Amino acid sequence: MAGKKLLVMNLNGLLMHRVPYRNVQYIRAPNGVYGRSGKFAGTIFSYVNRRNIDGALAIAMGSIRENISFKLDRIHCTDSGYPSLERRNKPLFFKEFNKMWKNVKKSGPFNVSNTLMIDDKPYKAFLNPDNTAIFPESYDVNDVTDRGLDPRGELCSYLEAVANAPDVPFYVKDHPFGQLPITSAHPHWKFYSEVKQSLLDKRAPKIV
Repeated sequence: MAGKKLLVMNLNGLLMHRVPYRNVQYIRAPNGVYGRSGKFAGTIFSYVNRRNIDGALAIAMGSIRENISFKLDRIHCTDSGYPSLERRNKPLFFKEFNKMWKNVKKSGPFNVSNTLMIDDKPYKAFLNPDNTAIFPESYDVNDVTDRGLDPRGELCSYLEAVANAPDVPFYVKDHPFGQLPITSAHPHWKFYSEVKQSLLDKRAPKIV
């Protein structure tokens, strides 16, 4: 995989829409993102367990799922210990690059300069370096005009440009896409900053 960039995608909200507790899944099509195995090492990073990831990919992609190089599940996510602002009964978790790179290093080297995350929830990338993720709007199953993953659509054209860019953060900074990242201008900046500091405090070496 020398020369490839690492493309990190979430399942629910980007590639599909899953209705909780009803075992109903809506697949987004066409699958222009899936076919870029020549330029990206495709990675699924999801909070669901591995068995559910495999099942969802089988439904969504069929044999094309072989283009997915890595699959990371909830054990690779960072549980903040806080509840999500989306739902009080949902834990707030992050998808950290540092943890992910440890699991894909055998096919790397992957680092800040050649890794791009795509997620419909900006907070999930809050612990990662700036300008290493883009945040398209969540997949709306009621939008009959949806072309989010159209091979000739805006997202796939963007990925084509990222694949040819020498540095991912430089490109993303100069070419913002989708929802804005969580910065000091965000209404929930204080909350996420406190969560981040709490995690840093827990990881700090203990002085005896």
